[in-house]
Amino acid sequence: QVQLVESGGGLVQPGGSLRLSCSVSGLTFSLYYMTWYRQAPGKERELVAGISNGDVNPYYAIAVKGRFTISRDSVKNTVYLQMNRLKSEDTAIYYCHAANYWGPGTQVTVSS
Repeated sequence: QVQLVESGGGLVQPGGSLRLSCSVSGLTFSLYYMTWYRQAPGKERELVAGISNGDVNPYYAIAVKGRFTISRDSVKNTVYLQMNRLKSEDTAIYYCHAANYWGPGTQVTVSS
């Protein structure tokens, strides 16, 4: 059974940082391009970042480039999203995705 489980969300002030984790089980982690999406209230789900197994040329949405960093650990079967200099507009539910599978999401709220 494939499972993707996100963690690390929470409430943070503008300018602060959070690190999201997504633990993956039930599939061969090294074979899959891993992505993070987010969905803000009233908006469509959008791609935030993606990374291949070789960590070559990770993808970032323009809105997060230079502030967010995606990485992966093939020993722990985990993908991370380091989020720095957070803004109120980063408030959303963040989802981990691989192939046709989604995690349940983790809430990130940026507010003073």
